[in-house]
Amino acid sequence: MRTLAVTAIAAALALSNGATMAADAQQSDRPRARDLGVVIGVFEPGEHNAITDVRGVRVGHTTVVEAPDIRTGVTAILPHGGNAYTSRVPAAIHVGNGYGKLLGVTQVQELGEMETPILLTCTLCVWKAADAMVEWMLGQEEMENVRSLNALVGETNDGGLNDIRSRPIRPEHVVAALEGATDGAVAEGAVGAGAGTVAFGWKGGIGTSSRVLPESLGGYTVGVLVQSNFGGILQVAGAPVGVELGQYAFAEQVGRDEAYDPAADVQEWGSIMMVVATDAPLSDRNLERVARRAVMGLSRTGSYASNGSGDYVIAFSTANGVRRGAGGGTATYDDLANGDMSGLFEATVEATEEAIYNSLFRAETVTSNGRTVQALPIRETVEVLRKYGVVR
Repeated sequence: MRTLAVTAIAAALALSNGATMAADAQQSDRPRARDLGVVIGVFEPGEHNAITDVRGVRVGHTTVVEAPDIRTGVTAILPHGGNAYTSRVPAAIHVGNGYGKLLGVTQVQELGEMETPILLTCTLCVWKAADAMVEWMLGQEEMENVRSLNALVGETNDGGLNDIRSRPIRPEHVVAALEGATDGAVAEGAVGAGAGTVAFGWKGGIGTSSRVLPESLGGYTVGVLVQSNFGGILQVAGAPVGVELGQYAFAEQVGRDEAYDPAADVQEWGSIMMVVATDAPLSDRNLERVARRAVMGLSRTGSYASNGSGDYVIAFSTANGVRRGAGGGTATYDDLANGDMSGLFEATVEATEEAIYNSLFRAETVTSNGRTVQALPIRETVEVLRKYGVVR
C-alpha cells in the first residue's frame, strides 16, 4: 500500500531533519482536575474520563519540538476503526466565534457528515496537514476510485511559543498521529496540537473528559477533547482563579484610563477547538444542538469569545445505526427523540468544562521561540479552590 511507503519515507525524513517527533507523547505527571477534588457536574465520567470512552474513538498525537523555536504538533481524532470515507458518521459544526481556519466546514454543514478523521494543528499548518491526510487516505483500501475528499482540519495559533511562519508540520507528523491513534487513556497538556498553545496566559494544550448517562437516560457516553489556546478570566468550578492569582484579561485596564491594546493582552486573545463524540444515535441536526452546548461549558471556564478568538465545535455520533455509506439510494437511520436530548446536553457541558481544566492542569511550563509560558501553579490554584469551597 502507498501508506506503508509514506511511513517509511516519513521515518527517514524525521531522522535526516533531526526532529524530535513523539507520537502519543508521554503523559504529564501533573494532576488532572479530579485528582485535586474538582468535580464538575452530576454525571460520572467513563473509565478513562476521555473522549476515547466513546466506543471506537481513537486519538493520536505527534509532538514536534525542534531547536530553537519550533513547538507544535498534530492531534488526530478517528471516529471508528474502519475507513472514515466509506463508513461515514453524522456530524455537525457550531461556530461560537468565527476567527479561524476550520478546513472542510461547509461540506459538513451541507451534508451533515464527515468523511475523514479530524486533525488539529497550528494555524499556518492547516493546509499542509490536510494535504498529508488526503494522501494517506487515498492510499487506504477501497479508495482507488475516489476523486473528492473533504479533509476536516482545525487549528489554533501557537505562534507565541512556535516559529509558526516556518510551517513546520510535515507529512510524517500527520501519518504518525493517524497511524498511532489508540483508544484508552489520552495524553494531555503540552502534547500534539497543544504543544505550543496558551490559555488564560498560562500554558494550555490538549484536554479531555467524558460523561456516562444513567441507564434511565439511555446509558449513552459523551466524550470531549479540546485544544485550548484562548483568553479570558479563568474560573474553576466558579472559583475566580484568574482574578485571585492576578492574571486575567483587562487586568491593566481595571480602574485605569489608559488606551487598551488587545494585542498586548495575552489573556485576551486566542482560540479553542472542541471535539464532541457520542455513541447516542443522533442526526446531524441534533448533533448541532449538542455542539452548541459545548460553548456553554467553555463559558463556564471564563471565556467570553474575544474578537480574535476562533471558537469551534465539531460533534459526531459513532452509533452503528447512524453510519452512512458513500453511495446513493435510500436508507433508514436511528434517531434519538428530541425529548431525550437534555441529558446529552448536560453531559456535553460538563465534559467540555472539565476537559478545558485538564488541558491547563496537565500542561507543563514551556520555553520556546524566545518566550517562557508558565504552567498554571497547582499549589496556588488549590489554595484558591479551598478558599471558595470548591475542594476541601
